[in-house]
Amino acid sequence: MTAVLAGCGVTGDSGDVTLTLVAADYGDSSANSSKKYWDALVKAYEKEHPGVHVEVTVHSWNDVDREVKEMVDAGEAPDMAQIGAYSDYAAADLLYKAGDVLSIPVQADFVSQLADAGEVKGVQYGMPFASSTRLLFYNKTLFAKAGVSAPTTWAELAEAAEALKEEGVKYPYALPLGPEEAQAETMQWLLSGGGGYTETATGYSIDSTENVDTFTWLKNDLVGKGLTGPVAPGKLNRADAFAAFAAGQVGMLNGHPSLMKAAEKKGVKFGMVPMPGVDGPTKVSMGVADWMMAFRQNGHADQIKEFLSFVYNEENVLAFSREYDLLPVTNSASQVMSSAAEDADLRPFLEQLPVSELYPVGRTSWASVSAEIKQRIGQAVSAGGSPSGVLGQLQTTATTAESGSAG
Repeated sequence: MTAVLAGCGVTGDSGDVTLTLVAADYGDSSANSSKKYWDALVKAYEKEHPGVHVEVTVHSWNDVDREVKEMVDAGEAPDMAQIGAYSDYAAADLLYKAGDVLSIPVQADFVSQLADAGEVKGVQYGMPFASSTRLLFYNKTLFAKAGVSAPTTWAELAEAAEALKEEGVKYPYALPLGPEEAQAETMQWLLSGGGGYTETATGYSIDSTENVDTFTWLKNDLVGKGLTGPVAPGKLNRADAFAAFAAGQVGMLNGHPSLMKAAEKKGVKFGMVPMPGVDGPTKVSMGVADWMMAFRQNGHADQIKEFLSFVYNEENVLAFSREYDLLPVTNSASQVMSSAAEDADLRPFLEQLPVSELYPVGRTSWASVSAEIKQRIGQAVSAGGSPSGVLGQLQTTATTAESGSAG
């Protein structure tokens, strides 16, 4: 009986409905915690919808995925979760299809790459909530001293790194292949070499010829020549690389929009260009998205639909994107951002979004494959490492994980 009542959205005698949302924190201090964003949004929403209460719990990125998993495992799924991955829950048949909890105009407004990445077997379950792309950041002061300009090819990148090294720059090119976010740096390089994690609709292609060639070049032409700094790439984490860039110790590295603020705060003069490729700028950038999903356990589809229409309206999407230096996930907000003067610094990243490729997040195998890449990819560029050997091992792991998740 309880389940039937919950499914009808009845809570007590009042007829009111309480929606629960667990969300990730994009802030870097209590002053700009995502809790403030959600508190303001919910207050505005409840004013317009007196019969609906929305309770939002915000957790750090270190905890939020685990918190949601524990709730689901305990049979107490929230109505909505805004976290890093959705496909496990979709595969377990726990989620509403996006079309069940979004109006047609809202669903149609998503940037197509992001909407596509939210699909499992052709059906959208993951609703993009935040996105970003990557550009090559370079320190203009250090580049001027070394007499080099922003690179457009791998050869130019290596030449610039050599010149920076001669000037005594600590990290000519910072290559963070440590366990924090190695899957991102790896993917950016694979794309710049004409490869990627998945070159076909089914299966992985981690040990493709293009990918092996890319990591062989990295090992021999960058790492082997001492152009990546004093910390072995497999031990260098992204946060440390970003901090070193903000401290003026890095010539160049791949970065996302949040690095702009950190560098500006420390007075670092920087430029940003598309990632260099083998013969010219990379044609495909790496895109990243975080996800909103709606759990079926409590019912409430109609109330979730109304709330998400509010969450995804142009004004709210823009407010969130601007607060946290992220890219809008809707076409309407993207169009505003592409012409608004206040968003000029995000425009280079926005331009990369239509030509970006995202992680294969629609595959339930991706979480375990990503974890393996974080742990092992650094070995591919180490002194005694074998790019083909490490990529071959990762391919075997990925194939096994994929066949297991398909079963």
